[in-house]
Amino acid sequence: MEKVYYFDNNATSRVAPEVAKEMEPFFNDLYGNPSSMHFFGGGNQKYLDLGRERVAKLLGAEPSEIIFTSCGTESDSTAIWSTIQAYPEKNHFITTKVEHPAVLNLAKHMEMKGYRVTYLPVDGAGQINLEDLKLALTPDTALVSIMWANNETGVVYPVEEAARIAHAKGALFHTDAVQAVGKIPINLKETKIDLLSLSGHKLHAPKGIGVLYARKGIRFAPFMLGGHQEHGRRAGTENVPYIAGLGKAAELAAQNLEKENSYVKGLRDRLETGLLKIKNSRVNGGGASRLPNTTNVSFEYIEGESILLMLSEKGICASSGSACTSGSLEPSHVLMAMSVPQTYAHGSVRFSLSVYNTQEEVDYILKELPPIIERLRAISPFADGKPLFGMEACDPHHHH
Repeated sequence: MEKVYYFDNNATSRVAPEVAKEMEPFFNDLYGNPSSMHFFGGGNQKYLDLGRERVAKLLGAEPSEIIFTSCGTESDSTAIWSTIQAYPEKNHFITTKVEHPAVLNLAKHMEMKGYRVTYLPVDGAGQINLEDLKLALTPDTALVSIMWANNETGVVYPVEEAARIAHAKGALFHTDAVQAVGKIPINLKETKIDLLSLSGHKLHAPKGIGVLYARKGIRFAPFMLGGHQEHGRRAGTENVPYIAGLGKAAELAAQNLEKENSYVKGLRDRLETGLLKIKNSRVNGGGASRLPNTTNVSFEYIEGESILLMLSEKGICASSGSACTSGSLEPSHVLMAMSVPQTYAHGSVRFSLSVYNTQEEVDYILKELPPIIERLRAISPFADGKPLFGMEACDPHHHH
């Protein structure tokens, strides 16, 4: 395998070597079940406690408020279902048009079940307007769910203020913080946030472990029923090795927060500045406050998929902000909500960095990508002065 230039950390991140090392004993000698009465299993309880303390510390929470789950999606589902069950008298849910499918598809499912859902719009920079939230809230609103940071654009939302607004109207507040944790400082004690989701594999822990933070004292109905684990809030034998690994990853994330916002951000800015030298390119979400590691750039008149395939041939891993796979001509729902012009929306590429990236890697992309764009534009039926006959055909149904 020749060198991999990995710029897709919002999709998943490498497991930190320190994390793998922390997990190893649990695959060998320490295989006991923490719920067992005997010393061998019960002795593993202290490793669960340590993992919980480390995650709580990163979030500015109490260890008792940390519930381990299998992933970010389970945490999102639990937060939303739990609130709906805890407040059967309420029938309204508020979220945004730019959430991850883990929230959006559940919202659509709830609408089919007769629940009322409001989807807050975003402006051209991808930012929400808190006045829209104030207008949407009613005494019937059970929950407001707004992501802390967007996975496609890196735009950071004013969730702390949004949580205060929701509370003032008697609604609970959930945030999908899967992309934010470890990249920007979070201190839940100083906020009114009731529920927060995170996923291990976005912060250099393995796939298959997540957390739901549930503020002490809120009404909570478990999603997974069965044994007594996680204080009766999430049944199923605890995943000891992954909990230990996530604890270590949380500790590393706290140490790397400064580096994330200086070193990683510097690399991202260098990459972005270089990419904007390519003509007819634009940054999506550049006008809003963003995560330090993410840039989403659109190149006019070409398909993001073609760019990704050609980058992939050069060993560069990025992703497209869009799901224009062979079966669908739909650009990304996030870019649609931001009203990115059709001619740009299809040609978007997301680069997401981590502390493991280097300046050499950034410069390699800046060397390889411009000729790729040039080649694709040369064969694009839409580029430079060619008639735009087909661009409208990409959008047969209008998005309101």
